[in-house]
Amino acid sequence: MQVSEKCRGFTQLIEFQINPQQQDALVAALSTQSERLAEGHDGFLSASVQVSEDGRRVLNYLQWQSRADGEAAFKFFEQRGEDFWTLIRAHQATAVTFGSFQVLQSFERSHDNALHCRLNG
Repeated sequence: MQVSEKCRGFTQLIEFQINPQQQDALVAALSTQSERLAEGHDGFLSASVQVSEDGRRVLNYLQWQSRADGEAAFKFFEQRGEDFWTLIRAHQATAVTFGSFQVLQSFERSHDNALHCRLNG
């Protein structure tokens, strides 16, 4: 069975390589930005900010109901001058990797502690 583009979840990953002294400030900035995305844009599902044990990498994970939802939110931010390039400069990232993925399956633990597999489609 082919899953339609509209029904698939969409995940955006942005990994920052930074000096460990920049970690706390970058995490705070990404958390604030993720909250604004969640509050102001339809199709937002979840976000997380993760850090490596050595403190040199920060990962921003954003999940949307569709690619169109994610792209619309980032276009809105770019129009207001609140894009990731500003974060890169402000926190002196030495490298940044962007990735996007279609979600085909996800597993969730329910309130009764059972695992459930959800196929988007």
